[in-house]
Amino acid sequence: MTIAVTAVSGQLGAEIARTLLERGEAVIGLARTPEKVTGLGIEIRPGDYADRAGLEASLKGVGRLLLVSGNGDPAARIDQHRNVIAAARAAGAARIVYTSVQGAETGMAFSPVVDSNRRTEADIRAGGMDWVIGRNGIYIEPDVDYVDRYREAGEIANSAGEGRCGYTTRGELAAAYAHMLTEPQHVGHTYNLRGAPITQAELAGYINRAFGTALTYRTMSVEEYRADRVAELGAFMGTVIAGIYEGIRNGAVDNPGHFEQAAGRAHIGWSAFFDGLQR
Repeated sequence: MTIAVTAVSGQLGAEIARTLLERGEAVIGLARTPEKVTGLGIEIRPGDYADRAGLEASLKGVGRLLLVSGNGDPAARIDQHRNVIAAARAAGAARIVYTSVQGAETGMAFSPVVDSNRRTEADIRAGGMDWVIGRNGIYIEPDVDYVDRYREAGEIANSAGEGRCGYTTRGELAAAYAHMLTEPQHVGHTYNLRGAPITQAELAGYINRAFGTALTYRTMSVEEYRADRVAELGAFMGTVIAGIYEGIRNGAVDNPGHFEQAAGRAHIGWSAFFDGLQR
């Protein structure tokens, strides 16, 4: 059965496609700009979430679909995702798996993003196909990529406070989604996909051990951190990032995890993950 993965021009979509290939599955990729996708070794078809007719044509012959959540305006992505769901149903796909997100659904700056994902979850459950939903934890890779900035500052500073964050990695998510796409027991389930929750102080300790830094953690107020992120990243992205850390502060991503159930194995431990990064 052919599996289609959307957004393979992005890091998560590409990682899921590679993991499926390693499992011996027949995979095609969808991308808004197919010519920008190289190195995957699979057929790439047009996959613009705004083009319902084009999506239906691209999904012909596909038995299962992995829908990677869009990253545009939260209100706009609801209808974009509906285009993908409708196209998959019309093309005869039997199962749809969706990459949703964890977080507070109301009351925080990140809540509009979470709410838009919940609306897509509801659309998928009502879409007439077998479904599986994964709610992703927070990627830990951006913190690793930020090490030089942290080293320069001598600290990690944000508004998470003592809240614990259920981080994950793209590689671990790919392992879970490959399992969710191919194994029958997952149909009708919604999974929180994350590793062991850790605090920002614990994160600083892991980074120090892996990279020889001497970082400390400094907590900021929600308002102070939002202003800092907006100044660097602009109003939309800065507010989203600040909202993620506000959610960590308030326990929105310290929740029951289902990674082992979804992936068929335990999530990698953070000691093992960071030991693999030592340099």
